[in-house]
Amino acid sequence: MDIKPRIGRYTVYASDYLKQDSDVMLGGGTDETELLQAILDKAEEWGGLVLEVDGAILMRGMRLHSNTTIHCANQNCGFYLADDTNDAIVQNAHLDYDVIRDENIQLLGGTYNINCEHQQRSKEPLPPGDGKYGKEQSRFEGAHYLHGLRFIGVRGLTLRDMRTVDQRVWDAVFCNWEHIVIENFAVELPHNYVAQNQDGLHFWGPGRDLFIHNIRGGSGDDFIALAPDEHDRCSDITDVLIDGVYLENADQGIRMLSRGPGKLDRVTVRNVYGTYKSCGFFINPWFGKWCDDSDGNYGAITVENVQLRQTYHKYKDYCRPFLFRIGGRIQSLTLKNIQAIEPNDARELVDISHIYSGDAVKDNFVDIANLTVDGLEVLNREGTTDPVDYIAVDSKVDHLTVRNVLINRDGNPAADTVVHVKPGAKVGTLDLSGVQAYGIEAGVKNEGDVSVLRRHCVYVNDQEEK
Repeated sequence: MDIKPRIGRYTVYASDYLKQDSDVMLGGGTDETELLQAILDKAEEWGGLVLEVDGAILMRGMRLHSNTTIHCANQNCGFYLADDTNDAIVQNAHLDYDVIRDENIQLLGGTYNINCEHQQRSKEPLPPGDGKYGKEQSRFEGAHYLHGLRFIGVRGLTLRDMRTVDQRVWDAVFCNWEHIVIENFAVELPHNYVAQNQDGLHFWGPGRDLFIHNIRGGSGDDFIALAPDEHDRCSDITDVLIDGVYLENADQGIRMLSRGPGKLDRVTVRNVYGTYKSCGFFINPWFGKWCDDSDGNYGAITVENVQLRQTYHKYKDYCRPFLFRIGGRIQSLTLKNIQAIEPNDARELVDISHIYSGDAVKDNFVDIANLTVDGLEVLNREGTTDPVDYIAVDSKVDHLTVRNVLINRDGNPAADTVVHVKPGAKVGTLDLSGVQAYGIEAGVKNEGDVSVLRRHCVYVNDQEEK
């Protein structure tokens, strides 16, 4: 078939060539994979391609070259992954973990349905391992899993005004990238299974300059994962801004995973709201003694304006629930304006712990230079009656600053503490200031080794604590 632009140098209308007789939610119709790919391959011949889609296309995946834009008229248009494809619905044409070979790719609008219930977790059997996830296995074992969107070796990628539906494993994986914009993006997961790793967006290094704005949805594991050296144990991710995350009962929220020397640095996450089940934020290496590593390598991280409500603890046999769990080697971490409104269980809000993941593996490495919690509010008049440590420390922190705290348990008192330094923990300076707490037991409970403890304007039940 002779494929020609309808407008200008390289604008093609899908309706001129493709039977758009599928449905983005129900599937069916004509498999148009070969002709669709023939159109997309014109980007190399013409130097670019704009594909206008105003219907729904059944297909078995597509590969995008540099200078390709796919524009869908609305979210009733887009693509449905055919049954038993067991591969990505879209990926860049030249996957390369070491060299960036594709650039200037845009997906604008539309729905990309990965058809979870009719796919396998991987296209081929996974490489053999030794029973320890990530140890002595293929360097890119994770690439064998069914990832809905796969972009490996890209520069200048934009995903805007679009949604994905029903990821089988990870919704999207990004590796070896620069300059990514993801905006007005939805991850819809109507079929959320147990322990199937149905992540949302998963980023491996090397990577720099990531902007995510206004993203919503659910996940069967991490909703967003920044994991620079998870796959190769050496790469960095730097310069990240995530602004506006709405969780819709996600199993877990945002993971920041520096496994070893790969650095995660200059990261800001703000305006996170909605509902989650078990784990809000992991900021630790996750891989610990059970994988014979690791210390982690975090630079400057800021998380601010968090108002998440837990629904229930899905993975109770695996670990305790929490809003933040923090560990590894961290230079500077600031948590600002954190709210907990009528919590239904006694999970810690900030758990600084030698336990990285499952509760069974203890005594992992923790060395935090600066940790600041600035703005912590708890309103619990009708929620759980169980006591809770809002900030629990069982590891090493050089300087811990906690300020601007308001706890209201009027009519629902419990033996809560604002900061609990547990036995075996070591804190250089602990500075607690600007605390108003009602219906709790203490501002500070010190059972560890605190070299300098300063309290300023700390009032518990209208009594100043000194």
